[in-house]
Amino acid sequence: MIKNIILDVGNVLVAWKPERIFSHLGFSEEIIRAVERATVQSPIWDEVDRSLESDEELLRRVICNAPEYEKEIRLVWENIELGIWQFDYARGWIRSMKANGYHVYLLSNYGKRAYQKTANALSFLEEVDGAVFSFEVHQVKPEQEIYQTLLKKYALSPAECIFLDDREENVKAAEAQGMAGIPFSTYEDALKRLDAYGIRL
Repeated sequence: MIKNIILDVGNVLVAWKPERIFSHLGFSEEIIRAVERATVQSPIWDEVDRSLESDEELLRRVICNAPEYEKEIRLVWENIELGIWQFDYARGWIRSMKANGYHVYLLSNYGKRAYQKTANALSFLEEVDGAVFSFEVHQVKPEQEIYQTLLKKYALSPAECIFLDDREENVKAAEAQGMAGIPFSTYEDALKRLDAYGIRL
C-alpha cells in the first residue's frame, strides 16, 4: 500500500530551463551552444548538484570546459535563478496529496548555489514532510546512496513509496530500491498514472 509520495523538484515542481537564462542574457546561437556544452550538458554539472566542492572551485572547473567563454559562463552562474520558477500547480498538488492522507517527500538533484537563489520558487518546502537535496548530502541521482539516504532519514519502507521524476534513469534507480516509479512528463499525465495506483488527487 502506497503511503508516501516522493517527488523530484526540477521539471516536476519547478521549471528548469537554462535556455531562458541564455535568452535573457542575449547570447548568440553560437555562444549558447558553447556555454550549454560547458555547463548544463557537461558531466561537471552533476558535481555542481553534488556540491562537494566550493562554489569557487566548481565554477573554475566549469570555466575550464570553455575558457574562451569565461565571461558568459560567469554570467550564467550569477543568474542561475532566471531559469527556475515554480509551476502553478505545485503547491496545490502537494496540499492535495497531504489532504488525501499521503506523506510527501522531495528527492532532488539541486546545486547549493541554485538553492540559495531560488527560495521563492521553492516556497512549497514548508508543505512537505521531508526533503533530501543533493547539495546537502553530496550524493546525486541515480546513485543508489541518495535513495537510501532518504529512506533511512525518514524511516520509509520502499514498498510503501512511489517516486516521480522526469528522468527515466532516476525512476529506474528508485524501482531498483523497491519503490514504485512514475516517469514524469506533465502534471495531467502524472495524475492519470497516480490514479492507476489508486492514488486519486
